[in-house]
Amino acid sequence: MPFAAIRGASALVDEIELEAHLASLLRLENIGLLLGAGASVAAGGLTMIALWAEFVRAWPQEAAWMVEHGFINAEAATPPRPAIPNIEHLIDSLEIALSDWTRQMSKFEENPIDYAPGEQELEQNLVGLKAAKAALFRTVVSAALLRLEWWLSSSGVEADDAALASQRTILQKLVSARQPGQASPWVFTTNYDLAIEWAAESIDLQVSNGFLGVHTRRFSPQSFDLGFRNTQARGEARFGVYNIYLAKLHGSLTWKQENGQVFEVAAPLAHQRITTFMDERDGSDLGLMVMPRAAKYMDTIGYVLGELFRRFAEFMSKPQSCLILCGYGFGDEHINRLIRSALLNPTLQLVIYSSGFNGDPTDVNLPPALRKLLSLKNPRITVVGGGSAHAYIDSLARHLPDPLIYDEDMRRFEKALREDERDTQNVSLAQGALP
Repeated sequence: MPFAAIRGASALVDEIELEAHLASLLRLENIGLLLGAGASVAAGGLTMIALWAEFVRAWPQEAAWMVEHGFINAEAATPPRPAIPNIEHLIDSLEIALSDWTRQMSKFEENPIDYAPGEQELEQNLVGLKAAKAALFRTVVSAALLRLEWWLSSSGVEADDAALASQRTILQKLVSARQPGQASPWVFTTNYDLAIEWAAESIDLQVSNGFLGVHTRRFSPQSFDLGFRNTQARGEARFGVYNIYLAKLHGSLTWKQENGQVFEVAAPLAHQRITTFMDERDGSDLGLMVMPRAAKYMDTIGYVLGELFRRFAEFMSKPQSCLILCGYGFGDEHINRLIRSALLNPTLQLVIYSSGFNGDPTDVNLPPALRKLLSLKNPRITVVGGGSAHAYIDSLARHLPDPLIYDEDMRRFEKALREDERDTQNVSLAQGALP
C-alpha cells in the first residue's frame, strides 16, 4: 500500500513533508507516546487479531465449547483465519455466566432435592466455562511475554538486539530532541510487556515508572514529579534530559499487590509468578493486569491505575503538547474518551500511526473512534497510514528527526560570529592597504 497521511483536511505529499512536521512537533514543550499492542509486534508481541487466532489454534476444545454454548459463532472458531469477535464483550459474557451459574450451583447445594436433576449439567458447564476463561487469559499473558531469554537473563537485553531496535531509536530521538528546560518525554502504554523498559535499559536510559526503591520497589506517584540532572555539566547542559516517564495504563506483568500496597518485582521473579499462573486452570487474573474486557473501565479507577490515568489526562491538558499514537487500535473506549476530551486543549497535537488508514477518512474499515477524529478535519490531528510499510513502530522510528547539533539560536550565533570574523578580516585588509 502506498504512503498515506493526512493532516486535518489536507493530505501530506510524501514522507519528507511528514518528517518536517514531526521535527516541528518535537520542539513543543511536552512530548509523549501512546503505544498499543501493535507497537510490540516486532519484539514478539501479538495484536488482538493475532491473539485470537493463537487462542483458536492452541485451545480448540475451549473454542468449540464457546461455540456450543453460544458465546461465539462458528466462524470465530475456524482456523487458520477465524473471524475475531469482540474480545472485551466475550470476556464480559463469560464472567456474567460464571457469576450466574455459580449462584445457581449454590442453590443446588442448599436444596439438593429440588434442584438435583440439573446439577450435573450445570457443574459440567462451570468446569467448561472456567477452562475457557483460563485459556483465554493465558493466551493474553502469553502474548505479552515476548522472548523467554529476556526474562531469564541476568544481564538484561543486549544493546544490539534487533527486536527492540525501533524502541531504542525512538527513545533516543525523543530524549535528544528535548531543549534546555523542557520536560522529559512520556511513554504511555496499554501493553503489559516490558519492551520499553528493556529497550531503555539497553541504552542506559533511566525509566521513571512510579516505583521507588532498590530492593523493594513500592508505587510512589510523587516520583513522576522528580527528574535527573548531570551534576558535572556546565551551562545549558545542566538542563539536559536523562530519563523518560513510563505509565503502564493497564498494569504490568511485573506488578503485584501485597498488604494493600503495589510492588514491582524483578523480571526473573515475575516470570516465576507467570509460570504458576499459566499452569492454573481457574481463570483468575494475574496481579494488577487489566484484562481486555468492557468492564475494565472500572478496573482503572483504583489507586495505581487511577493515578496513571490522571497523569495521562494531565499530560494532554498541558500547553504545547504532542501525543504520538502507534500500535493503538482504538479498542479502549475509556482511553478514546480522554483523547477526545483533550482536544479541547487548543495547543494539543495528535499524530496517529494507523496501519489500516489508506488515505480515505471515511473508510468503514477504520475503528469508529478514529473515523470520528478524522471527521473533525482538525489541523492538529495527523494520521499516518499506508499499511505495514509506513504505519508501524519501525516507520515512526525512521520518521522522527535525528537530533541536531545546533538549535536555531546556536545557528544564528554561528552566522553572526562568521559575519563578525569576515568584517574583522575586511578591516585588517583595508588597514594593510593604507600607506
